[in-house]
Order: sequence, then C-alpha cells, then structure tokens
Amino acid sequence: MRLTNVVQLGIKELRGLAHDHIMVFLIFYVFTVAIYTQATVSPELLNRTSVAIVDEDRSQLSSRIAGAFYPPRFLPPKLITADEMDRRMDQGTDIFALDIPPHFERDVTNGRGRRNEIQLNVDATRVGQAFAGGGYIQNIVSDEITDFLNRYRSAASLPVDLALRVLFNPNIERVWFASITSLIAQITILSSILTGAALIREREHGTVEHLLVMPVTPTEIMLGKIWSMGLVVWVVAFLSLMVVVQGILQVPIRGSIALFMFAAALQLYATTAMGIALATLAESMPQFGLLLVLVLLPMQILSGAATPRESMPQIVQTVMLVAPDTWFVMLVQAIMFRGAGLDIVWPQYLALFTIGTVLFAFALWRFRKVLR
Repeated sequence: MRLTNVVQLGIKELRGLAHDHIMVFLIFYVFTVAIYTQATVSPELLNRTSVAIVDEDRSQLSSRIAGAFYPPRFLPPKLITADEMDRRMDQGTDIFALDIPPHFERDVTNGRGRRNEIQLNVDATRVGQAFAGGGYIQNIVSDEITDFLNRYRSAASLPVDLALRVLFNPNIERVWFASITSLIAQITILSSILTGAALIREREHGTVEHLLVMPVTPTEIMLGKIWSMGLVVWVVAFLSLMVVVQGILQVPIRGSIALFMFAAALQLYATTAMGIALATLAESMPQFGLLLVLVLLPMQILSGAATPRESMPQIVQTVMLVAPDTWFVMLVQAIMFRGAGLDIVWPQYLALFTIGTVLFAFALWRFRKVLR
C-alpha cells in the first residue's frame, strides 16, 4: 500500500464531493438547521401550552392558582365560563381546562376533614403535552394551596427539608442535552451516507473498473474514501459545535473539546467503514438508502441517546454493545456533560477503536469480494 495513492484518491473524492451541490447542501443543512431545530423544538415537554380556567370562586386563592401559570411552559390562562369549557375543549382551543368550584377557598381554609376537589379537563389527543402537563398542573395547584395554607395558619415547617441539587444542568435545559445528542446523530448518519454514496456512485458510473486498471489496490481505494469523507464530517462537526451549539444555542461545554473530537474521529473510523460495507451489500442507491434506515434507525434509538440504556431490557443492552454508537454516546455524555477526563473514558475509547477495526476489516473483505 502506497500512502501517495491513498492521498490522491482521497483528494479525488473531495473534488467529486465539491461538485455535488445536493450533497454539499445536505452537509450544511444537517449540521446547522437540523441541529438547531432538533434542539429548540421540544414536543414532549411543555412549551406555550394553552390553559383555560373556570374561576367560580373568585377568591384570593383561586387568583393565586391562576397567576401561577406563566411562560414559557404555559400561555397566560384564559378566564372562561363553565358553559364555554366543553365547547373550547371540543374545538381544540385549550389543552387543559381547570375548573375551580364555588367557595373553594372557604372550604380549604375551614377544612374539618372535608375533601375538596378541583376538576382538571385534559385534551389527551395531544399525548406528549397531556402526559407531562397533567403532572405539572397538579404540582402547581398543590404548591399554591400549601403555600396559602401555611401563611393562613402559620403552620410549622416539617423537621425534614429535601435539598435538591441538580448536577451538570442546573436549570434542566433541554437544549443543552438535545443539541449535543443531535450532533452525535448527524455525525453517524452523514458519515455513513457520504462514504456509501461515494462507492455506489462509482459503481453506477463504472469508474471503479477504471480505478482497478490503474496501479492502485482495493485497500487504497477504500482508505481514500474513508479519510476524505471522514475529514469532511469531522471538520464540519467541529464548526457546528463551535458556531451552532456554543455560539447560537449558548450551550456551555463542561468537558474537553479535544477529547470530544478524538472520540468523533474514532466514531468516523467505524461509521465510514460501516457505510462502505452497507454499500457493498446494495445494488443501487435506493437499496443503500433502505439499508441505512434498517441499520441506523435502531442503532440511534437503542444507543442510549434517546433513552437511558438502563431502562432497556438486558438483552438489548448486551446486543447494543457491538454498535459503535453505544460507545460514542457514552463517551460524549461523559466528556461534554460531566467533564470526564481521559483517565475515566479510556475504556470507551478502546471499545470504540476495536469495533471500528472489526467494521473496517469486514468492509475491506466485502469491498474486495465485490471487485472480483
């Protein structure tokens, strides 16, 4: 194997990519607009949720409850009548409608063992907000009533106080987590697409045969595609981290960016080889696209980026240890969120390098077999 051939073949791939305007636009889009939208759009959490309140009590306590709903999780509550409540829910105008009954404050303050109830109507067709919002509203109402009664009765505080300490993300900002998670996904997806598409194009245009009559080997051809496409994704990922994640989204990075980029390089080593391996199994670009969906979608969902691995069945956790994405997610979360150093994450580096080497060997075997 000659290094000059590998370099020249990689430069050829870069020139071909530069002339592919659709692919260049795709690279720009996924590392800018896609990351920004995935980080800022949060359908499963409350964001400007509509609430209506039927205040039949018109008391100080009911006013406190109505005033406890404020942006960004809730829109300012609409005060409506009981006759309007069902109609507005049927029209989809309100997701939540809170009905505070007459004499509610009097019944709460007098007590006497009587159970007081507030009716909360929920539009459950909006499942994500209905599920999260119901718990939020229960906590808001409960806190306001407890605070009101403590001041009214001057009740002694409990002898135990729960001191909550949130590590790494004190305000529980979803953008901090979602932006990094989206960057992880784009690195994996785009690197696989670029290398696989480069090989498919060569086969469809018949230029692979042209290369084989030249003094180059299959190993040199494959390495040229891997280093060139990997370098493109690696550089664009770094720019996205600096400009989009840190600059536009204002996400603080706790850990070492150098360690993150090293982890990204190992991930690209594995995923570019995987892209070539999948391209050798496909006869055309549509088939390659379907293979990517079958492989990348489960790998992304079960890697631990979307949901914690601990919540998955044990057999799924064990099987997913052979996927590079699992180790890459472990690395990035430890480095970027918890500020872990090399002394902590070196086992994950070693595992990712080993998986990448296995994928590289498999891709090279498949590539040589296809070229025979």
